[in-house]
Amino acid sequence: MVEFWAFALALSILLYVLLDGFDLGVGMLFPFARGEEERRRMLASISPVWDGNETWLIISAATLFSAFPPVFAIVLSAFYIPLFVMLAGLILRGVAFEFRYKATLSRPLWDAGFVAGSYAAAFVQGAAVGAIVEGLPIENGVFVGNGMSWVSPFAIFCGIGLCIGYALLGACWIARKSGGSLRTFGFAALPKLMAALLAFLVVVFAWSLAIRLPVLARWTERPLLLVCPLIGLAAFAVLAQAVRSRDDRFLFLGGAAIFLAAFATLAGSFLPYMLPFSLTIWEAASPTTSLAFLFWGAGIFVLPLTLAYTLIVYFVFRGKVVGERSY
Repeated sequence: MVEFWAFALALSILLYVLLDGFDLGVGMLFPFARGEEERRRMLASISPVWDGNETWLIISAATLFSAFPPVFAIVLSAFYIPLFVMLAGLILRGVAFEFRYKATLSRPLWDAGFVAGSYAAAFVQGAAVGAIVEGLPIENGVFVGNGMSWVSPFAIFCGIGLCIGYALLGACWIARKSGGSLRTFGFAALPKLMAALLAFLVVVFAWSLAIRLPVLARWTERPLLLVCPLIGLAAFAVLAQAVRSRDDRFLFLGGAAIFLAAFATLAGSFLPYMLPFSLTIWEAASPTTSLAFLFWGAGIFVLPLTLAYTLIVYFVFRGKVVGERSY
């Protein structure tokens, strides 16, 4: 049961990062669109799926709360302020998404809210990952820091890096789902975003070596982890070739593979710990009876049904946004 719920948590987090990541990226690219028509088409490309994407965030939080409560308590204590900012940003995005279509004079205000909410949510998620990698003040399984312990130059830099990564996914999605000038916009943004993301990855790796992050020791203990960055480099090459040839078939898959490689690298560097290097998966898990009880509800019904819903929605809305069709 412990291994099952650890896998379910990892899968739900990965799906959230990939799926909500691209629609947050679309929100970050939103102010650079040329005119109202392109903005409407950008929103139309994510309108069937954006709220369903956020379901995976709810599933991740619910799984963490029910299956690994000590980790949930530490994360909530350490990131109370940034999590509040993230949720406020996601709420603002949802409200702005709906209101801007009916607004006239106030449309710039709702557009600004949509963009600000996208940047806030993405930055907070990246900063949280950076703070966890750098190490939280934990003693005997209890968080002993304060509400600002997560703040550091490294965490802030990771927040900026995830914004770049999400914007890359957003550009891949726009180029894949649209035509005409908006497709051109997506392809034009990709080389700059790829260069920025590659520069971020190089700098963050060098920075990690300079401050001697404990997770890097796992790379010498587990040489197989080197395969993950190699997969990421191969995905970069595939993405670069797709951009060069203006082939949108593998754009999003290439961007997703980069994130998958980064996620696998982090997971491989953490395991068997959930928070390096304080709590293992087994130390953080709920009692076996609780995990088994969860399995017969959430494990058999909620997770498979949510995954099936996601697959069906993406299949139904698999085409491009064409003509004047909008949300």
